[in-house]
Amino acid sequence: MVSWCGYGIGVAMADIDKRRRSFMSRIAALLGGLAIFEAGWISATFLGPRRSRVSLEEGLGFQVAGPVERFEPGSVTAFRDGHFYLVRLDDGGFLALHRKCTHLGCTVPWIADEQRFTCPCHASAFDIRGDVLSAPAARALELFAVRIDNGIVKVDTNKLLRRASFESHQVTRV
Repeated sequence: MVSWCGYGIGVAMADIDKRRRSFMSRIAALLGGLAIFEAGWISATFLGPRRSRVSLEEGLGFQVAGPVERFEPGSVTAFRDGHFYLVRLDDGGFLALHRKCTHLGCTVPWIADEQRFTCPCHASAFDIRGDVLSAPAARALELFAVRIDNGIVKVDTNKLLRRASFESHQVTRV
C-alpha cells in the first residue's frame, strides 16, 4: 500500500513537472517572438524613409518670421521652433542660418558682444554671415532658404542648404 501511494505521488509530480516545463517553454517562445518582432520594428524604422516634421500650421515647411520692419539691420533673431537664426545684414539682406555647428552638430549661440556665433563644444567660431572664423569647423553654417512675400519674411525649413563659405547670392534682399 505504501508503494502504491508513493507511485501515485511520483506520477502526479512527473505530470506537474511536464506541465510546468511546457508552460515555461510557451512563455519563452512568446517572449522570444516578441523580441524578434521588436528588433524587426526598430530595424524597419531606422532603415525606412525619414518622416517630415512639417506641421500644417507652418504651411508645408515655411515658417513665418514676421514683417521686414521687425528686424533691424545688423540683428540676429533666434527661432527655436525652426532651429535657425534669422540674420538681417547691415545692407538689409536676410540669411537664415541653421543653429548647428558644421563640425559636430552642437548648437551654436549668438554672442552679441563679440558679434559671432561660438560653438560651446569645440570653440569653432562663425561670423554674422555664418562664415568660419576659427576651426575646427571647416564649413560655414548651413542655410535655410528665405523668401519675402508682401513684406513678410518666410523661411523654408524643409531643406538645409549646405555650403562651403558665404557667397553674396545666398542673401535674400528686400
